[in-house]
Amino acid sequence: MIGEWMRGVLWCNGSIPSKSVVEWVLSTEAPVFGVDGGADKARSLGIEVIEVLGDMDSVDRSSWKGKTLPLNEQSFSDLAKSIEHLMYMGFQEIEIVGADGGSPSHILGNWGSMNDAPPGARIRIHHEEQVSTRIHPDDGEFSAKFEEGELFSVFAIGTGKVWISGARWEVDGENLVLSSRGLHNEGTGSVVKITGEGVLILISNRNYYSSS
Repeated sequence: MIGEWMRGVLWCNGSIPSKSVVEWVLSTEAPVFGVDGGADKARSLGIEVIEVLGDMDSVDRSSWKGKTLPLNEQSFSDLAKSIEHLMYMGFQEIEIVGADGGSPSHILGNWGSMNDAPPGARIRIHHEEQVSTRIHPDDGEFSAKFEEGELFSVFAIGTGKVWISGARWEVDGENLVLSSRGLHNEGTGSVVKITGEGVLILISNRNYYSSS
């Protein structure tokens, strides 16, 4: 049963990921869901797609009979609706691939989709070199060890106070909005702790996520 899996992969209709990202997806042994036309791109690489989600405006529906779930609400993006659907199914970790490329509006929309999603799941977008991790205030503090000089960035999607400790540049309850304030912080070889009153996006070089 699909609901037995704790981790799911959403394959979007952006640029086809590199071999290393595809190999990582396969190594997770998690079920893959296509986000609209992303299903066709995943299948072109030999990836088994469990189900196709979205408004079906960019997928070859005739080749996916019996494996489509139309999500026709147009107030939100296909990615936002797909994230919410997987959370409704009980997935607690959602890995997103194929989201790079496209127009600037789609790139910002991907972050918006992470912001739209309710708390209760670890959501990550896997880029070619880095990973964007959502940190939701209701999901608790993010903590991970960053090596000396290891770069990471933290961006506030909403408004509210932010705390970052254990990094070269710490933030102690400052009110942050979306700006360059959190760009290119550095690890010190110790555990970095991040929390905020609003949704934050951590961009790091590795697939970090541990909550205390």
